[in-house]
Amino acid sequence: MNFFKALILLFVMTSCTQKEKADLIVSGASVYTVDEEFTVAESFAVKNGKIVAVGTSQEINDKYDSDNIINAEGKFIYPGFNDAHCHFNGYAINLLQYADLRGTKSQDEIYELLKAHHDKFGGEWILGRSWDQNDWEDTRFPDKAKLDELFPDIPVYLVRVDGHAGWCNSKALELAGISANSKVQGGEVLLKNGEPTGVLIDNAMGFVGKLIPEMTAAQQEKGLLEAQKNCFAAGLTSVTDCGLDKATILLMDELQEAGTLKMRVNAMLNPTQENFDYFVKKGEAYKTDRLLVNTIKVYADGALGSRGALLMEDYSDDEGNSGLQIETQDYYDMICQLAYDNNFVVATHAIGDGGNRLMLDTYGRFLKGKNDRRWRIEHSQIVNPDDFKKFAEFSIVPSIQPTHCTSDMPWAEDRLGPERIKGAYAYQTLLKQIGWVPAGTDFPVEDIYPLYTFYSAVFRADHEGWPEGGWHKDEGLTREQTLRAMTSWAAKSSFEEDEKGQLVPGMWADFVVLDTDLMKAEPKEVLNTKILSTWSAGEKVFEL
Repeated sequence: MNFFKALILLFVMTSCTQKEKADLIVSGASVYTVDEEFTVAESFAVKNGKIVAVGTSQEINDKYDSDNIINAEGKFIYPGFNDAHCHFNGYAINLLQYADLRGTKSQDEIYELLKAHHDKFGGEWILGRSWDQNDWEDTRFPDKAKLDELFPDIPVYLVRVDGHAGWCNSKALELAGISANSKVQGGEVLLKNGEPTGVLIDNAMGFVGKLIPEMTAAQQEKGLLEAQKNCFAAGLTSVTDCGLDKATILLMDELQEAGTLKMRVNAMLNPTQENFDYFVKKGEAYKTDRLLVNTIKVYADGALGSRGALLMEDYSDDEGNSGLQIETQDYYDMICQLAYDNNFVVATHAIGDGGNRLMLDTYGRFLKGKNDRRWRIEHSQIVNPDDFKKFAEFSIVPSIQPTHCTSDMPWAEDRLGPERIKGAYAYQTLLKQIGWVPAGTDFPVEDIYPLYTFYSAVFRADHEGWPEGGWHKDEGLTREQTLRAMTSWAAKSSFEEDEKGQLVPGMWADFVVLDTDLMKAEPKEVLNTKILSTWSAGEKVFEL
């Protein structure tokens, strides 16, 4: 009898001390969980790609064991960064096809880059991306003259940094059939002495853009995987891609199913009949662990840098020009009705105060009051003081890109004047309307690095620290607000707040390990922060 009692006691003791098996344990860290209390933990355990427990290193060690235990040695861990507004596929295409013109200081510099690019890659077209005349000594729009001289027989198409203007040579204009009489709703062919200059604004870009040779599926796959590699190195584990066609979405789905594309993608739909028929009219989102399709993306206006943003009054530096409305009111009503009837989200690019008022009022007619449909205004860049309250009244989500603020601040007031600038890049005021905001970069318009988003939102200065004390600093976000905007609030904007954006039990184990405490670091330390590793579903997908 004593023998059996001892055996039972031994069994009970063994059962009590036996630990649960985890796939991964991370300990010895400062883990910013970004939960409701903004808890900082030391350790967490992962099983089947998800967080199963969070606590002190001792608590996790007492309960869990794993063949993969990582001592973070005091490093700082955050939920994987989520870019709530970017062009992931566009960035992928740029990596393969376009000369990078970002940061060029003159037209001459661009011409040299184009010659080198064409000498290296050849091709039927010369393509480039990210020029910005505001960075040149002469800030006027360029023309086609020098492009014609250098490339008389090869079409040239160069997309402005904001994606809202194109610069072409005569060969490209000829192929597109563009003349002084070419007209299009929501676009403009710029003229000089009655002839096209080579610069196309907003929808006029489509005349040439539709002629650009399409990439093959194999080329696109190569670009997407290269883009993913760069994004993981920047700490991104999720992106919202703002405007995709059916074929690209299905390719992403296929690559994710095959396990090669591990980036989580919220794929916004271009407003095409094919997308409406295949996705929207089913009346429900298309959803997998890594792909979500539940949003239609449209444009209200152009961009401030190219003076296509729709303003309620003329540009302060361009009398007679108040920007462009991209589509008709009937068009926006049609999109909103389609989305409302099929329980889809509408996300509209709106930069100017006129563009924002147009869409806030349009949304309001459909939403009627507070709701949980999470219709979005992308950028919400310049808002009339009378219109901020409409975000709260109709539960409209203002999706912001803080690096636009610090990129535009040297010239934004020239465009808007001293009064309108008070309602521009007003992130704190926007946040107060619904209590949260998602943040992104809009890459490749801006750099892909989410740490630049953090820096711009918090410090409101360029990377040299100008202006001292920050530009309209009262509209900046706190560090905690910014981290939420890049993680949990970004997830909330796509109805995924129960799956990612926090390091708590039940969430995907998407996280990033940094060498810096973003909640305490000096501005330069934030900029110099190193991404040590990035993890998706508990799998290491990047290591420095």
